[in-house]
Amino acid sequence: MSEEQQPDGEATLRVVAMPSDVNINGDIFGGWVLSQMDIASGIVAAQRAKGRVTTVAVDAMKFIRPVQVGNILCVWASVARVGRSSMAIKIEAWAVRHRRGISEKVTEAIFTYVAIDEDGNPRPVPQEDAPWPQG
Repeated sequence: MSEEQQPDGEATLRVVAMPSDVNINGDIFGGWVLSQMDIASGIVAAQRAKGRVTTVAVDAMKFIRPVQVGNILCVWASVARVGRSSMAIKIEAWAVRHRRGISEKVTEAIFTYVAIDEDGNPRPVPQEDAPWPQG
């Protein structure tokens, strides 16, 4: 990684791209990358919401470079916006390419989540300094 290109957010997930995840061109399926990003952003959203959340939208998905077998996909996430019951989570995915010894940003997106209660209904996102609910 160069000085001017650093991931934005918190390192949230690292996973190795495997041969079972390739498309017909030999690159990793975009859907596999998207699912890893959804897992990582869900972790950050649930922490911020202090409980259960659900994905409601993926906005501004941009694939920049392909991911290859053996790359380590590193997903970085940060809370971009908090509404009454929704949150926008900014995601960047970077591939660590062992053969070349570099990291490159491969995709980015904004995922929108809604905080939900045990019945699946929207609930307010608590203040950032609120304690985790008991129960």
